[in-house]
Amino acid sequence: MKFGFASSLLLLAFQATATSANQNNVPAKPTAFLPKSLTGGAVAAATKKDSTKVETHMSQDLNQIVDKDLKDDIEMLSAMLASIVKKENPKVYDLYTQLRKHGVDRAADPNNTQALEAMKKLSYDISPADALGVMRIFSIALNLVNCAEVHHRLRVLRRDELTASESSNVGPLPQVEDGMCGTLDILMKEKHTPDEILQKLMEQKVEIVITAHPTEVNRKTLLRKFRNISQRLSDLDREDLLPYEKSVAMDEIFRDIAGTWAADEIRRSKPTPQQEATGGIAVIETVLWDAVPTYLRKLNAQLKASIGKELPIDAVPIKFASWIGGDRDGNPNVTPEVTLEVVYEQRLRAAKLFLKDLNKLYDELAVSSQNASFSPEMEELAATVKKSFDDMEKYRRVIGNLRIRLLKTIDSIQTGLKTFAPNLESGSHVPLEGFDDVDVISKKDDLMIPLKTMYNSLVSTGYESVANGSLVDSIRRLAAFGTSLVPLDIREESTAHKLAIDAITQYLGLGSYASWNEETKINFLANELSSKRPLFKLKDLEDNGVDPSVLKTLRVFETISQFESECLGAYVISQTTSASDILAVMLLQQQFGMTSTNGKMMRVTPLFETLNDLNNAPEILATLFKVSPYVGAVKGKVEVMVGYSDSAKDAGRLAACWAQYISQEKMAKVAADNNIELTFFHGKGGTVGRGGNPALYRAVLSHPPNTINGRFRVTEQGEMVRQNFGSPDIAERTLDIYTSAVLRERFVEHVEPSESWRKQMDRVSEVSCADYRKLVRDDPRFVPYFRQATPELELGILNIGSRPAKRKPKGGIESLRAIPWTFAWAQTRLNLSAWLGVGEGLSPKNENDMKELREMYKKWPWFREIIDLISMILSKTDYSISKNYDDLLVDKTKDLLELGEEVRQKLVDTRTSVLNISGNKEFAGPHVQLLTETTKIRTPYLDPINCVQAELLKELRLMGEEESEIRRIREDALVMSINGISQGMRNSG
Repeated sequence: MKFGFASSLLLLAFQATATSANQNNVPAKPTAFLPKSLTGGAVAAATKKDSTKVETHMSQDLNQIVDKDLKDDIEMLSAMLASIVKKENPKVYDLYTQLRKHGVDRAADPNNTQALEAMKKLSYDISPADALGVMRIFSIALNLVNCAEVHHRLRVLRRDELTASESSNVGPLPQVEDGMCGTLDILMKEKHTPDEILQKLMEQKVEIVITAHPTEVNRKTLLRKFRNISQRLSDLDREDLLPYEKSVAMDEIFRDIAGTWAADEIRRSKPTPQQEATGGIAVIETVLWDAVPTYLRKLNAQLKASIGKELPIDAVPIKFASWIGGDRDGNPNVTPEVTLEVVYEQRLRAAKLFLKDLNKLYDELAVSSQNASFSPEMEELAATVKKSFDDMEKYRRVIGNLRIRLLKTIDSIQTGLKTFAPNLESGSHVPLEGFDDVDVISKKDDLMIPLKTMYNSLVSTGYESVANGSLVDSIRRLAAFGTSLVPLDIREESTAHKLAIDAITQYLGLGSYASWNEETKINFLANELSSKRPLFKLKDLEDNGVDPSVLKTLRVFETISQFESECLGAYVISQTTSASDILAVMLLQQQFGMTSTNGKMMRVTPLFETLNDLNNAPEILATLFKVSPYVGAVKGKVEVMVGYSDSAKDAGRLAACWAQYISQEKMAKVAADNNIELTFFHGKGGTVGRGGNPALYRAVLSHPPNTINGRFRVTEQGEMVRQNFGSPDIAERTLDIYTSAVLRERFVEHVEPSESWRKQMDRVSEVSCADYRKLVRDDPRFVPYFRQATPELELGILNIGSRPAKRKPKGGIESLRAIPWTFAWAQTRLNLSAWLGVGEGLSPKNENDMKELREMYKKWPWFREIIDLISMILSKTDYSISKNYDDLLVDKTKDLLELGEEVRQKLVDTRTSVLNISGNKEFAGPHVQLLTETTKIRTPYLDPINCVQAELLKELRLMGEEESEIRRIREDALVMSINGISQGMRNSG
């Protein structure tokens, strides 16, 4: 059995397998076997050794680090791209090859100042049009590197499986520790019983929430091409591939690369929330719809192989939800009408997908009463279908009825959608006349009950093998996705609800709610929650001239009250600061008929984001648990969201981490003392600065004790959605890591920090927070420096999200969202948001404190994980590249130049302090090891892009606001540079 913490979850890096190709006798990629059919021999010429020398520039040092098969894939893809560019624009091709050669030289020797100076000189001399072409080719090349890495990761896993010991409990899932195969093996060795393991797995509730946070810079059209390239690379690995089949696969890869080069990679307008939702739905339709039941089938087989148990057919330990179309916080584009349209569209897609499933089942289940029997329950169900041509084939009789119901559902939803899109065509495929007495499918049980009845009938009458075919997959899909595809969360800032309640109390003549103290607010809200009388009618408020923003908030509640409860998830309140914030949302739901009694009340989830909010969160929960109407409504289950990105932006990485730890620990105790089952919802981004972690398995195990307990809800944002769920194989691996990590955590004996360690963390937190805020909040030089030294002001031209970059348009750094804050620093390779304050916090004056910090690193997984993650992000920073931005962009004033030097010195000091704590001479740990190979591959592309980007920013800022063709070209080049760096950094937002 092989184990490895090298989680592929965030696809930030992959296992190094430098010798695996030769040792496993895997045939080399046919890099010289390229078709002439598409290009008249251009591709073949591009891959001959004498032609690729200038295009690949792989130094001997890189050859020793990078796996040969991966290198071959990258060289092949790069050669195809280069051949296309060389034919169209020889000058851009020449600039690209020069810049990449210098990039490779610097990657092999980071102290090679000549290589960096050469890149800076080329960037200075480049014309706007050539800059655009060069940025395009580098950006596409990095996407192709990512394609090769995605494929290579899966290739490595497959090789490991092929070489697994025949004597082990081999199942279909990868034999690694951060997967169910390895986890089950560990749990059995720890003497846990199969019954105990299965019970914990069945109790498990993992939910991944897809959001539309704007960090995915690629257009969906191009994402499909890149995904197809990875799949064709897999085809080329097949040992039984015929020469013609190889030619077809190579043709297809070249066609996709050529199509990408010919396309406009730049979004010319911001996406609407509806378009963002369509992208989220596409992930489910094209990947997860098949990946989830496939994974569950493999999980069932793994359970049988490892512990002799089976997964119940409707058990789904991992599910999905969405924010897209419901996240109103700071996004005026998400109107009540948008939310209604998105839910309609999700239900429509679900109905069409299940209709396809039923069509397949209709073909499979042609079981006739002439040759088989049916269970009594099945006979009874079939008898309820009054109109059918399937008299003897009773499974088909029921399926046919369900198909008609789904068709009627589709027609009904599309009729509703015509309100938003009048030209939308009806989706009905058969006449619906004569089926007026057929009901639409509105909830999960409308399908689940008949599907399970058919399954049980098949099993009880000796056709278990038939039952375990497509029918099981459909049941599992239904259990995972329901009839709305994903439940939609609603998110709104607490201030919006306060203003709404204030408008209501003033309308009722009760005074201004906003001016009341917290105790008065709670008493009022509790009394109204206990009352059944409505407070107001929406039309009366409209007639009374209530502010339009308040009416918009109230119409959200009116809209969501129309949905089945299965369509909705949590109502998340951002910037929650008091217990009354939660009660206010419950009261507004009640006013529109959404109560716990009728089952329509959405669970209300406070989001604690800033340092103060996290510190106050336990007391807020304790206050809520004293409010009888609240306790009665939640029925013993409460969800709380912890904000990672905003707390880090508020206080710095270390202070935020410790505040999150203490807050979760205390909230868990408050909940336990009140017999409340508490679920934490983790609002994390892709980057370390926003709570991301490239090794999810380790991260879950290092959470504070008693804060997961089999319940884990987490956001997947922006580019991380594609990286984790961009293909069926990667999605299955991601599902395996989540499932195994949360299961393993149930059995782990956590390390409890000693009182001395807690005091040490208090000191570290206080010192690091003070150092962070001294610069970001208090230093008057910082805001001008930030806006000059990074592309923060230019990010708006990206058009990568429907939401504004700021909560308040005229606000400063404090109002800037955490995503552009992190994104901007990642672009310059300084990554300041992830490490600022860390160096000071980890540099105690007392030698005893230093000894204790080293002890904590060795013995406390939570602390070690944080330090290793910071080591990883520090290993991705580049002192010289970031200094070049200062040299070109920052005003040559004494104050700003000194600040730049101070910031870079803090980077050096932070590196030193982290190494002192870990005891390493250079950055080490699992996260850094994961990055070694991927960094060497990417820096030859990233360094040139950074050099050109800095020049583009300088020239654009010198041009002022004047509109011209040159400005447009430079802006396009800048957008492509931002895209390229995002692809190279992999987790930029």
